[in-house]
Amino acid sequence: MHDTTTLDKRYLRMATIWAENSYCKRRQVGALIVKDKMIISDGYNGTPSGFENICEEDDITKPYVLHAEANAITKIARSGNNSDGATLYVTDSPCIECAKLIIQAGIRRVVYAREYRLHDGIDLLQRAGIETIHLPTSC
Repeated sequence: MHDTTTLDKRYLRMATIWAENSYCKRRQVGALIVKDKMIISDGYNGTPSGFENICEEDDITKPYVLHAEANAITKIARSGNNSDGATLYVTDSPCIECAKLIIQAGIRRVVYAREYRLHDGIDLLQRAGIETIHLPTSC
């Protein structure tokens, strides 16, 4: 039997590997949504389906690039699954826009590896009673 911290670290490492699928140059972000020890969705940051896989122009991120969390949450909406009570593993702490989606998706825990310079997303999650865990990884 594995303890929660061991599983959290493993899923976070998997999210880090998943981030490698991103075509973004400035920052590659990966996310996994886990429920009952099963990965029910995944995502990485990038452009919407059907768009060219170029995230930046003149080193500035294009405004329509989707965050990894948003990709994972919207993928659930297209499946027969739901994220009520799930845990989101994400390489970077969520922004405030993604935090709103996380709350609405019924996700109860967020485990992240890297702190983002803005903390308003984490603050909102905590205000909503969602458990947030900063778990720096070595990978």
